[in-house]
Amino acid sequence: MRHILIIGAGKSTGVLVDYLLKKSIEHQLHLTIADKQLESAQTLSQNHSNAVAIELDVFEPEQRKQQIKKADIVISMLPARFHIEVAKDCVAYNKNMVTASYVSPEMEALNTEVKEKGLIFMNEIGVDPGVDHMSAMQVIDRIRNQGGKMILFESFTGGLVAPEDDNNLWNYKFTWNPRNVVTAGQGGAAKFIQEGKYKYIPYHRLFRRTEFLEVEGYGRFEALANRNSLKYREAYGLKDILTLYRGTMRRVGFSKAWNMFVQLGMTDDTYVLEGSENMTYRDFVNSFLPYSPKDSVELKMRHELKIDQDDIMWLKLEELDIFNKEKKVGLKNATPAQMLQAILEDSWTLQSGEKDMIVMYHKFGYELNGQKKQIDSTMVCLGDGELQTAMAKTVGLPVAIAALKILDGEINNPGVQIPINPSVYNPILKELEVNGIRFRESETEYLGYNKLNL
Repeated sequence: MRHILIIGAGKSTGVLVDYLLKKSIEHQLHLTIADKQLESAQTLSQNHSNAVAIELDVFEPEQRKQQIKKADIVISMLPARFHIEVAKDCVAYNKNMVTASYVSPEMEALNTEVKEKGLIFMNEIGVDPGVDHMSAMQVIDRIRNQGGKMILFESFTGGLVAPEDDNNLWNYKFTWNPRNVVTAGQGGAAKFIQEGKYKYIPYHRLFRRTEFLEVEGYGRFEALANRNSLKYREAYGLKDILTLYRGTMRRVGFSKAWNMFVQLGMTDDTYVLEGSENMTYRDFVNSFLPYSPKDSVELKMRHELKIDQDDIMWLKLEELDIFNKEKKVGLKNATPAQMLQAILEDSWTLQSGEKDMIVMYHKFGYELNGQKKQIDSTMVCLGDGELQTAMAKTVGLPVAIAALKILDGEINNPGVQIPINPSVYNPILKELEVNGIRFRESETEYLGYNKLNL
């Protein structure tokens, strides 16, 4: 038997484990599922004969090293900041490793040693990053292999509610880490390149600079810029591209409404609110509004945001119950962002039986034989309930597939890497299609941008 150590039994790990257990007899796999909460690991193991659940504290070095020594490959499903401790042990004991997280500077620093030992450290193999890399590079390489020249690449991904459960005015619920949603876009201006011109969107303007997208069968979406769209220009081989833009998808109207929180300062994560543990929802809102001995919190809010009582923006705020005088947030020494997150989780948590949805949209503009063309590629994945969410599928499946193909020797190029080589993305995308994650393409004439708007 070949031993796979899976560290972390979080939301995406269930789909990953399911896939590997189904393959366990044919591929002679034995899974060790390790988590600080033994019950979480036991739930995922399903009492399967080829799986065992153990309690593991990743910050206990001897315990961690003991398990890594036994493994043939290690999958880390821990929060990104904890991967490095696992990675160092994998180098020390000559073990391949797979994670869904971005390559950190600390991980990149291991590259020389990883290559020297002939090891594979596959990172960014979830959904975004991950499926986006693979599906984009497959088309980009195909265009280049035909002799085409890339002139535009835009890529958008959104974690949303499935249409049948889209039942609030925001057309949104948390389908993944709520903190990432609340703090999205902070830490510097969004930057991208458009028709050869560098463009920047500061945080306070980010949610008012959106573009619209249509996905056949699923309607209209809006997209807002990611913080650094230029990050993968070199990795994708797009050094001379004229337009490069990556963004996040939401339903139309979300960004305009979210901007109310941004303008009031409720998404700030840099300071602590005094007496936060005693604040009601209403107290929290009032702390960002001017003092008035006569005006109500509601009246001050409408005046500050310049909206009317019958405005859809106001109705969206009321729907969140943020003016409740009784309900306390109950967080001690909390930042505004942490308080807002707790309030939103009351309204935006998926209920039992509700399903999520992942939407991905790529645009490729290119020139071939003197003609300019555009390929639009879209993928929609719907969840199947609480354990088989769309997010869990699109993160867990590519991680599991990559790990198995590394074990089987189908992926064998050493180093700290992301899935942008054909030898990696082709077999993984093919297997994803078998499991229902597939892209639809359409080709049209490339019209470019209106020069007056640059």
